Amino acid sequence: MAQSKGNVFHRLYVGNGAFDIVGKRKRWYVLFGLILLVCIGSIVFRGFNLGIDFTGGTRIQMSAQSASGEISSEAVKDSFTKALNEEPTSIQVVGTGQAATIQIRSETLDTAKITELKNGLNNDLKPNGGIDNISDSAVSASWGGEITTKALIALGVFFLAVAIFLALYFEWSMAVAALVAVLHDVIITAGIYSLVGFEVSPATVIGLLTILGFSLYDTVVVFDKVKENTRGLLGLTRRTYAEAANLAVNQTLMRSINTSLIALLPVLGLLAIGVGLLGVGTLKDLALVQLTGMAIGALSSIYIATPVAVDLKMRDPRYQAQAARVRARRDNLARKSGGEVVSGGDIVESTDDEAVQAELRREKALTAASGVPARTGKASDARRRPTGKKHR
Repeated sequence: MAQSKGNVFHRLYVGNGAFDIVGKRKRWYVLFGLILLVCIGSIVFRGFNLGIDFTGGTRIQMSAQSASGEISSEAVKDSFTKALNEEPTSIQVVGTGQAATIQIRSETLDTAKITELKNGLNNDLKPNGGIDNISDSAVSASWGGEITTKALIALGVFFLAVAIFLALYFEWSMAVAALVAVLHDVIITAGIYSLVGFEVSPATVIGLLTILGFSLYDTVVVFDKVKENTRGLLGLTRRTYAEAANLAVNQTLMRSINTSLIALLPVLGLLAIGVGLLGVGTLKDLALVQLTGMAIGALSSIYIATPVAVDLKMRDPRYQAQAARVRARRDNLARKSGGEVVSGGDIVESTDDEAVQAELRREKALTAASGVPARTGKASDARRRPTGKKHR
């Protein structure tokens, strides 16, 4: 029975602080720092596979059906290369059945090359409708540039609004930590796109903006629990700020996992159905960035946001002094019990919320009765004993 209570799933659901996430924050900094360096290096040296909307070019569209059956992307690529002696930028099949179309994107082609390409596609593939059903359009790079500019402006406004809100609702340390986590999500998501070579389209930019809200939402939930656990902490000697924050992460850990899984299921469905069955390229671009960003956002809310908030908070001398009182109390208890003195990071005390609230009430009652700040040391042990009872 004791063994079943100690397994991972039990500790996840109980949320009793058994996972020392905040205490081991340095290893998370190193791990995610290395990932960030790889992503930044890829963005700087490898760059992005920008779509036609950002680079400009020509888009050719034709039916994906012919008299002999469905036209494959490989056949289109071979016909394109044969006609122009160069390869297309991308080929996408959009839709299903008789309504399916093939979209070919390439560098900007002049009128002569477009005519030559249409004739080649018609002769090699014989799509439904013939050459009259093969359309072309020019795409300007300025439109993609406008989308990018507006996205960057929206990103800046988002960061500013988030910083103001969190600073007012929580405190400046949590606001900075949340922005660090969100920025971390954006860089890693962009870096993965650069590493893998996914095509960046306007849908990708839009998807990148949508993941910011998800990352922030999960972080705010954890911070709200941190705020609850650390209320009145300076007058207590039960646990340090880092331990109270770690408890908050544990208490919301199962919720974060469940929320992330539930949120990722529709995105996976969008990716599988929209791309696998319907063949819609725009849905693929949107689903890929959301899948990557939401997964990274869930991890950053657990391993980055709260640890950074703790490091910033522990710069405050008041919380440093409170941590020293916690260690002194534990050393005192260890000496009395004849046990070994252990560090605060290695202690997992009772994390029952009712016990925490009961201790808060006792602290407030004693403070009000004595008219002095919350007690520390041996004198407090004497006052803690209830009056009216004899002690042996």
